[in-house]
Amino acid sequence: MHLNTSTLLNELKELTLAHISFAENLKSINLTILNQRLTPDSWSILECLEHLNRYGSFYHPQIEQKIASSNSKPQSVFKPGWLGNYFANAMLPKEKLNKMKTFKSLNPINSVLNQKTITTFLTQQNQLLNILTNAEKVNLNSLRITTSISSIIKLKLGDTLRVIIYHNKRHIVQAQKVLEGIADS
Repeated sequence: MHLNTSTLLNELKELTLAHISFAENLKSINLTILNQRLTPDSWSILECLEHLNRYGSFYHPQIEQKIASSNSKPQSVFKPGWLGNYFANAMLPKEKLNKMKTFKSLNPINSVLNQKTITTFLTQQNQLLNILTNAEKVNLNSLRITTSISSIIKLKLGDTLRVIIYHNKRHIVQAQKVLEGIADS
């Protein structure tokens, strides 16, 4: 499988802009609703965002550093790695969201959360837009990013960006379902 690099980065920017729009709309919603869960062991809207904030704190600085120190030249084609492609596709939301185990350090359940969670999320999403713009200047195939799973596992920058943004989409969809569930009850 080969992807046009410009098309890929533009699609990832579009998704990120949609995530920003969703979070902007959350600013006007009561904190009680934002912290409400549909079931005791499910996540609230803010817990979904906090989970993404924790991942962003892990990945964004590393990616920014790798891009800034790279002297690679951009390529017109991105070829996903088999593992990166698997992880990226696994992150995409399905009709019935497939549950995945979350590392304890990245699980926000029972965290005390407020509007700052939304502010942090929006800051990180704007940071991600800058990362995507800067990624246009480097080779998405050659830069390797360490994963949160293990320092031994590294993915191509293009795959890492797909994983991060598809993971964001997954939890934005989850937060939307929580919001719809609260509205229906």
